[in-house]
Amino acid sequence: MTPAAPAAPTRPAFTPGPGAPGGLAPAPGSIRLAAEHFVAAAIYLLAGALGLLWVAPELAGGAYLSPHVAGVTHLFTLGWLTMTAFGALCQLLPVALGTPVRSTRLAHAGFWAFAPGVGLFAAGVATSQVALHHLGILLVAIGILLVLSNVGGALPRARTRDVTWAAIALALGFLASTLVLGIILLHNLHTGFIAGARDRVLATHLHVAIVGWLLMMIVGVSHRLLPMFLLSHGADTSWTRRALALLASGVVVLGTGLTLQQPAAAWAGALLLLGGLGCFLRQACGFYRARVRKKLDVGMRFVATALGFLTTSALLGVAVLATGGSAPRLATAYVIAGLLGGIVLYVIGFFYKIVPLLAWTARFRGRMGKEPVPTVAQLYSARLGYVQLGLMAGGVAILAAGTAAGSAHAARCGAVLFLGGVLVFLAQLGRVARGRGAAA
Repeated sequence: MTPAAPAAPTRPAFTPGPGAPGGLAPAPGSIRLAAEHFVAAAIYLLAGALGLLWVAPELAGGAYLSPHVAGVTHLFTLGWLTMTAFGALCQLLPVALGTPVRSTRLAHAGFWAFAPGVGLFAAGVATSQVALHHLGILLVAIGILLVLSNVGGALPRARTRDVTWAAIALALGFLASTLVLGIILLHNLHTGFIAGARDRVLATHLHVAIVGWLLMMIVGVSHRLLPMFLLSHGADTSWTRRALALLASGVVVLGTGLTLQQPAAAWAGALLLLGGLGCFLRQACGFYRARVRKKLDVGMRFVATALGFLTTSALLGVAVLATGGSAPRLATAYVIAGLLGGIVLYVIGFFYKIVPLLAWTARFRGRMGKEPVPTVAQLYSARLGYVQLGLMAGGVAILAAGTAAGSAHAARCGAVLFLGGVLVFLAQLGRVARGRGAAA
């Protein structure tokens, strides 16, 4: 692959205003579809942050099998992250791959099944209400299957089949596997048919969801969007393909090793995952080094911070595997650092780039040349963005450290800081939605 590959998206559908990333033109007719997903995702982010405050003492006790912890975890993985990914795909496919989703109506139908389903499922798991989590998983499954059909059916028609296309295809496969494993675990709650294998299947489910579905999607999307956001030119882009190959094979091998209690396979999978993450970090660092504008905006600082948390999580993961599962607090800290510090903060960084552009397009596109309009960057406050970054990054660090040390007080303090950061973020999104230029 040539170095110029990631900088060659399809032509913008319009000429964006100052400060807009010119290669990321919103696809016609898809802004409303993306917006409804992003609004629902933001609501679930707040719900997850409130839930985090509730379960902080259980996290500090290493009670990762607690129904409360499981319910809150799904608010982040399904409600915030998966919902965001579904909305982003509606925008990304036409821009990056040259094909829209098969049906806008199908996409809306998927949203209206998935969005309430997540809340019902998370509430049902957290409260052990059978009717709730059965109805919830039914709606979640319908939503996921509609997305798999809608997006998966569009991929064969794509004009561009690069590593981003491959990443989306692989990630969708892991999403389907995540659903199957989740249904197995849910059925086990009532029948106990997998008995002592529950913990191992849960560990596999977590890695398939977080690495196979979410991180794989991030790697592929970042290959296209990071060079745009950073204005990078001339970076070596070959590392993304290596990252995808290693991460995909690593998830399969690690999951097999964990489920079948094969330590050699588990270690082999872990090494593959470490190699895949290393390649992704190498690719991201290459984009950062090759950027034209040296000053980083708040969105790209969120991404850089998230990369640091992903590195920390990888090191913790090695320690967890070395203990053979005998350190539940350390295992919980590993997931906190990777999920909240790595994946959640990374997606928030992209939110700061994508959502203001969509809002600017919807509100100001038709006013260009007729009256003064704000730039995309003026729709939010950079100062508040840095406050949010400090609160959320500090909160995750204290929460993870408090969990590893078994300190409920520290864990709750970390959860409070994280919640504070989420509230600042929601205030920023409200300002963007109103379309008012920020003073700072």
